[in-house]
Formats: sequence, C-alpha cells, structure tokens
Amino acid sequence: MVSDSFLMDYLPILVFLVVAGGMAVLMIAASLIVGLRRPDKDKLAAYECGFDAFSDARSKFDVRFYLVAILFIIFDLEIAFLFPWAVTLGDIGLFGFWSMMVFLGVLTVGFIYEWKKGALEWE
Repeated sequence: MVSDSFLMDYLPILVFLVVAGGMAVLMIAASLIVGLRRPDKDKLAAYECGFDAFSDARSKFDVRFYLVAILFIIFDLEIAFLFPWAVTLGDIGLFGFWSMMVFLGVLTVGFIYEWKKGALEWE
C-alpha cells in the first residue's frame, strides 16, 4: 500500500495542473465572451499568400517544395547539433568526434541528393 505522505508529495503538481487547466479554460471562455464578432468580406475570404484562390486545394505541388523543406531540415539539424557538440568536444573524446563525423556524412549525402535533384536551382 502506498503511504499517504508519498501521495502528499504529488499534491503541488495536482494543484498546479488544476490551476493551469482552469486558467486555460477561463481565458478561452473570456475571449469567446468578450471578443467582437464582426466578420466582413475580407475576414471571411480564403487566405492564400495574399492572392485569390485560383485552383483546387488538392492540386499537386512541384517536388521542389518538398526538396526545399528537406534542405531546411538538413541545415537546421546540423546547426542544432554542432553547437553543443563543439562545446563538449573536449569531454566526449574520439568517440564523440567520430560520431559527429558519421552524422555529418549522413547530412552530406542528403545535401548531395538535394543538389542532384535540382532543389538549389531556381527558374
């Protein structure tokens, strides 16, 4: 059986969750009650990069959109991992160095794939 003092240790967490949930519900309800609802033609119009909608939303996209997204992820991951790695390189030793070299090799293969597919060339 779990002792009462053990459960009492979790009481602050329960109180925090109840207060946070209550505040969230209160703020959403207040914005629905107090917020002005005066829709006009512009507010109800579909937004598509500032242009009027010109075709079906389910049309096919050029593959370069996806390639640019992959390219962003490649460089974003690289930067996100290189800074902490550079700071702790003295502590992690040769294993950490070669692990990062393998990681950068995988990212380089992705970059070469992007280059070969023509994602870096714009018309």
